[in-house]
Amino acid sequence: MFKAGATKAARISAQVWLFANNFFKYPAMLGSIVPSSPFLVNDVLAQVDWQKTKVVVEYGPGVGTITLEILKRMRPDAQLAVIELNPQFVNFLRKRIQDPRLRVIHGSASDAKKVLADLHLDHADYIISGIPYSLIPDEIRRDIMEQARQILTPGGALLVYQFTDAVLPYLKSSFGSVRENFQFWNILPARIFHCTP
Repeated sequence: MFKAGATKAARISAQVWLFANNFFKYPAMLGSIVPSSPFLVNDVLAQVDWQKTKVVVEYGPGVGTITLEILKRMRPDAQLAVIELNPQFVNFLRKRIQDPRLRVIHGSASDAKKVLADLHLDHADYIISGIPYSLIPDEIRRDIMEQARQILTPGGALLVYQFTDAVLPYLKSSFGSVRENFQFWNILPARIFHCTP
């Protein structure tokens, strides 16, 4: 899925450098200096029913750490829309990941409903989000949650991973069921929220 010609080590190095560089420029956008660990990625994605999933939306894909793992697990006929605010990450993802199922959108998670409409997608089966909600203004946070609930199928789920529980009241006010897990083997240890309408 990555373009040919670069070794795995070179690709990982480029990802880590870009992520760390952007953390120092825009810490409020990322919330962490390093991408998610494989432990966290596996914990989040283990909650998805891949056989039944046709549309996945990812908020804040960054350098594509989770994006690549979603694509590995997705059905051949499924679609993945990733919404990223940082233009450097958008360019990185568009150049580095070549997969016809992937759509990289430069925009905000608060525009998710419009993004799906523009892509002619009626709904999302799963939304996966690692954006740092504790650093987002209250009004935008509420809007993101409301739109997430609206675009999910009745049997779908919002999967959120965070380093604090600041987002929990917003999740509980927007979703009928919110379950919480914890992944210690991450820098930093992370909370994982499984939210259903």
